[in-house]
Amino acid sequence: MAKPRKPKNEETKAESSGAIVRHQKLCLHIDMDKRQIYGYTELEIVVPDIGFVGLHAENLGIENVSVDGEPTEFEYYPHHQNVENEKRWRSVNSPSTAADAAAAAYFSALERELVPNLLINCCKPSKALTEQIDQMSLENKLDSSGEAKQNVKLVHIDYWVEKAETGIHFDGNVLHTDNQIRRARCWFPCIDDSSQQCCYDLEFTVFHNLIAVSTGSLLYQVLSKDDPPRKTYVYKLDVPVNARWITLVVAPFEILPDPYCSIISHMCLPTDLPKLHNTVEFFHNAFSHYEAYLEAKFPFGSYKQVFLAPEVAVSSSTFGASMSIFSSQVLYDEKVIDQAIDTSIKLAFALARQWFGVYITPESPNDEWLLDGLASFLTDLFIKKFLGNNEARYRRYKANCAVCKADDSGATTLSSSTSCKDLYGTHCIGIYGKIRSCKSVAVLEMLEKQMGSNFFRKILQNIVSRAQSAAPPVRSLSTKEFRHFANKVGNLERPFLKEFFPRWVGSCGCPVLRMGFSYNKRKNIVELAVLRECTATPDSSGPVLTSNLDSENRDSDIGWPGMMSIRVHELDGMYDHPVLPMAGDTWQLLEIQCHSRLAARRALKPKKGSKPDGSDDNVDAVATLDMRSSMESPLSWIRADPELEYLAEIHFNQPVQMWINQLEKDGDVVAQAQAIAALESLPQLSFSVVNTLNNFLSDSKAFWRVRVEAAFALANAASEETDWAGLLHLVKFYKSRRFDANIGLPKPNDFRDFPEYFVLEAIPHAVAMVRAADKKSPREAVEFVLQLLKYNDNNGNPYSDVFWLAALVQSVGELEFGQQSILFLSSLLKRVDRLLQFDRLMPSYNGILTVSCIRTLTQIALKLSGFICLDHVVELIKPFRNLNTIWQVRMEASRALLDLEFHCKGIDAALSLFVKYIEGEPSLRGQEKLGVHVMRICQAGGGSDFNDEIRTETLVALLHLLDSRISFNNVFLRHHLFGILQILAGRAPTLYGMPKDKILLRGDGDTYSDQRNIFSAFVTEMKPTEPPLDMPNFPQDTLAIPDVSKEADCVSNGREEDIVVIPENLKEADIVSNGHERKMSVPEVSKDADTVSNSHDRKMPVVKIRVKHSAATSRAEETDNKTFEKSQGGQHEADRVTSSSVSVDAPPRNSVEAVSINNQNVEEVNSCHDHGSRMTASIGSAKLPSEGDNFGKELQCTADSSKVSLHLQPEDPSSPSILQDNNVDPHAKKYASLQTLSGTRQDLNGGTSGKEKEKKKKKDKEKKRKREDPEYLEKKRLKKEKKQKEKEMAKLLSEEVKPPSVEISGQKGETTIKMATVQLQKTIEPSGPKAAISKVESRADPSEGSSAPKIRIKLKSKTQNK
Repeated sequence: MAKPRKPKNEETKAESSGAIVRHQKLCLHIDMDKRQIYGYTELEIVVPDIGFVGLHAENLGIENVSVDGEPTEFEYYPHHQNVENEKRWRSVNSPSTAADAAAAAYFSALERELVPNLLINCCKPSKALTEQIDQMSLENKLDSSGEAKQNVKLVHIDYWVEKAETGIHFDGNVLHTDNQIRRARCWFPCIDDSSQQCCYDLEFTVFHNLIAVSTGSLLYQVLSKDDPPRKTYVYKLDVPVNARWITLVVAPFEILPDPYCSIISHMCLPTDLPKLHNTVEFFHNAFSHYEAYLEAKFPFGSYKQVFLAPEVAVSSSTFGASMSIFSSQVLYDEKVIDQAIDTSIKLAFALARQWFGVYITPESPNDEWLLDGLASFLTDLFIKKFLGNNEARYRRYKANCAVCKADDSGATTLSSSTSCKDLYGTHCIGIYGKIRSCKSVAVLEMLEKQMGSNFFRKILQNIVSRAQSAAPPVRSLSTKEFRHFANKVGNLERPFLKEFFPRWVGSCGCPVLRMGFSYNKRKNIVELAVLRECTATPDSSGPVLTSNLDSENRDSDIGWPGMMSIRVHELDGMYDHPVLPMAGDTWQLLEIQCHSRLAARRALKPKKGSKPDGSDDNVDAVATLDMRSSMESPLSWIRADPELEYLAEIHFNQPVQMWINQLEKDGDVVAQAQAIAALESLPQLSFSVVNTLNNFLSDSKAFWRVRVEAAFALANAASEETDWAGLLHLVKFYKSRRFDANIGLPKPNDFRDFPEYFVLEAIPHAVAMVRAADKKSPREAVEFVLQLLKYNDNNGNPYSDVFWLAALVQSVGELEFGQQSILFLSSLLKRVDRLLQFDRLMPSYNGILTVSCIRTLTQIALKLSGFICLDHVVELIKPFRNLNTIWQVRMEASRALLDLEFHCKGIDAALSLFVKYIEGEPSLRGQEKLGVHVMRICQAGGGSDFNDEIRTETLVALLHLLDSRISFNNVFLRHHLFGILQILAGRAPTLYGMPKDKILLRGDGDTYSDQRNIFSAFVTEMKPTEPPLDMPNFPQDTLAIPDVSKEADCVSNGREEDIVVIPENLKEADIVSNGHERKMSVPEVSKDADTVSNSHDRKMPVVKIRVKHSAATSRAEETDNKTFEKSQGGQHEADRVTSSSVSVDAPPRNSVEAVSINNQNVEEVNSCHDHGSRMTASIGSAKLPSEGDNFGKELQCTADSSKVSLHLQPEDPSSPSILQDNNVDPHAKKYASLQTLSGTRQDLNGGTSGKEKEKKKKKDKEKKRKREDPEYLEKKRLKKEKKQKEKEMAKLLSEEVKPPSVEISGQKGETTIKMATVQLQKTIEPSGPKAAISKVESRADPSEGSSAPKIRIKLKSKTQNK
């Protein structure tokens, strides 16, 4: 299984300039008073043959760089350039155009982050080129497995952190990292890529009263003799990890060693120490359980849990190698009940993530779902063992329901190139990330059910054991390998797996099964009818299905692999029938044989006042159909997929009495929850249903979460038709548990029975949900809630009642006040205000009581906005936004004010207030919370219905915020801002499905391409200009180094939904050099796009040729270039580096201008054009011939004005001189210049000369074969005749075409341009490298339906006599 990784390593080299980091040392000094971080890092790097290394670095000041102790040249290009341009968002005039601009800016920023921007020359400048060549030849002769072949260098970088606001943060006396994706580069130089892993040595020097907690095992501490003294903490990490998992926290911690496991340490600030003892008491159970299940020791030498203040932590949990950072709000003392379950699960998941995700990593972005699912699977095992099987099954059932509702588009596909790799890691953010996480563990649990728990456990043990093996360990995991394990270890058949993984992992959507049945009394069988559907829409799931599955007819064959089991509960027992195939026709009828006979029971009559099933609880009459079905069939109830073997949405139709039987007699919590949901959805609930729900609520043996569902079902059933039976049952149940029968008032609180506490806590909320016919709350419900608030007494209770009071206060917000109940409003508000003042004097746990009061006041104000002045409510809530208040309270106050602003003044005012709050919010987590809330406001408001309500200034403000430093510091906020703008335009808040290439061309395409070409320019400039005298005489064509460069020309067509042009140039101030004599140059991007239009706003074909000059000729032609640019009408900035460009637009001037081409500095311009017939022809990758050669090359590019793609059509298809690179992947071009340079050096060694001869022979044979082919000769003859006719006809009309501009008026006021042909003929003479544009012609062809301009450019190469 190691063999498939070879191409992965090659791919890794291509993504990171070929460099591989074997080890990295990081030494930092941290000054908390001055807020400074400075130090150095040493990287042991395997340098590629090209001799240059690209690292990621951002927000850093690079002082100097040395290689093997010798200073070297380097260049540093900061990616994030907050350059404001007034014209940047000029095309934004609606939510749709704003969404397009947001997508362009977002894509461009993500693309820039992939490109290394700290470029280091690792070649020794003192060594002659011939010595380098000899050494390379010697290394190539060595064995491929030998260490001597690798060129290992020690790179030393001295640097400082400019602003500790990205990746690493100061907060009071706390310093911490945030582990955001692609933000490790913001506090130390590294290769910040998921494919790069290495070991680390870490040293951090801090004040002596602080503790530095970091990744790895603490080796020792060193106390200095400085005044004041400083302490250095030395850590070592022996396990290779990604740079993202390197974590650092510095604070005056209190350390709590785990009493049960010596390698576990818990740390928090001194104020939280009492709560820490109680919170982590259980943790050793999870730690030992994971080790026992996997039969392996914890992979890291230690594990540290750090708890920080909520406003400091970027999220509630952050993962690093051998340590995790949590928000201190998850800590709880022995008096708090409600927080215990959530905190235990959160800590258990973070520990599981250490095994799968940090230690064992995904092989590619498409495999991230697998590691996330395995970590969640381990967490479910913990829940099942320590929180109970009911808790685990109930959570899995609810998660599956959520996935089925949301899995309707390709954004939730687990593994595909479009959903993972092209999304830059954003698929793990937001609601889609949560749905993918739930779906991943559901898919793995389906596999576990198919193969058995023991086999699945063996697979996980094999994965961990091979990662910890003494032999070369394998610490990455791919979907393909896991599929292999499922076949070999899990004993699952290949045909099943071949269909399972493409359907569940490689596509979106979940099955929807609608079932109904009838009992055939004569045959004693159940006839089951099934309708198959899918949650995904046909357009989103169809392409994936057709590409992955072998089904010929998708309409009649809808489904998934496997057989679903139908469980029939009969009078004589329970029987499972695995008869329902998941794949099949849309409609299907199945027959299930019954085992029970009804003949002996037919004469029996039920006792008076009893139910037909024998129970005496329900004395109400049952519907005639239900009575007949229960009397005339041996069926008690039927369930589909009782063991949750499939992730499916099941709608089962059976009589009401059978649902009642299922709720009363089935002990499975999933069966009970399904029965309650079915009974609650009935249009009218009979007394028998209400009594059944009440009996289940009162059953203390039932699972408390399902009892809470029964309480809300009773509230939904309460109506005037049933004489408020559901409401009366709820009040009666509560009073029987909590009221004193003698005085009729609530007793003091007693929360010793936890399940009963959770059920009783939900009763007031359920009572507040009861509605009368006028949609108002009954008077009895309002009085009940008021009575509970008034007489709450927690004396003598060993547990806190803060969550209890918060639930009561929130139930007040759920009430709807009518004419009869409005009188109680003042009393309720007084109670809420009293609790608010009390919590201000004595803050509750996490401020939860104040949070619930603010939420309730906001809900009441919105419901009674016609009677209450909302301005008074706003003034009441505003003081809670003070930065001195608790973070949770400040966030709730901000959300409440945004809600009030939205309902009072509309979405535009709410968005403006949101921008104001974001700019003033200091915490990253607070910014994320506000972004999520505004997304919900936009979704609730209707999304695209806001077109006329949002001002352009507001949209531009959101775009500025998206492209600001604030968003760069917070990747979660940036993604939510992008999602907000997409929702306003009526689109999904995801990058999935967006045409990246088209968006980049519309937006920051120039900046994006220039960022990718930084490396190319650097390598071109650093290459020696002249070979040494003793260099062997190689042919000149082997020294050609084509440079890869892209230029996206955007043409405006005058429509409203116009293209957004976002130029973002590299300034000289943004380039940091190390001050060597030789200055390195970067090609500058032209700011304006040249446009050519006719009288009907149609775009004529434009040919743009950019020829890069040498430093000698650029100064001589500077004046001419300026004159030429003015003649074109464009506004171009003067080049600030030693390069210039010449643009020739078609039709060109009738003048001849000579331009020189340097054989070592050729710029290749790829063709990029949009609708409107704008096209760019490219000249590049041309190998200059050696003396004695004399040949001609012709490059013919043809562009159709109605198509986007550009096709190169040579005259001779067999000609080897034709460059065809239109469809080259931009990722493949990322470091094309490096690969070309590397190949050139191989040519110097004579490694490829034989291959070129063989290729030439093959091409000659191909030419000879085509010459003998009569069909080919006939086509060639017709083509030449047609071309000759076009030339002759064009000569007749050549004088009618105006050279400066082209205006063509077609029939009926429309212009039709069928074809534009550009011919670039290059005749090279045996004199030397000199090129000239000798002739420029513009011709029209009258044979076409409309005139089509034709340009012919000839380039001649002559020797310049020196």
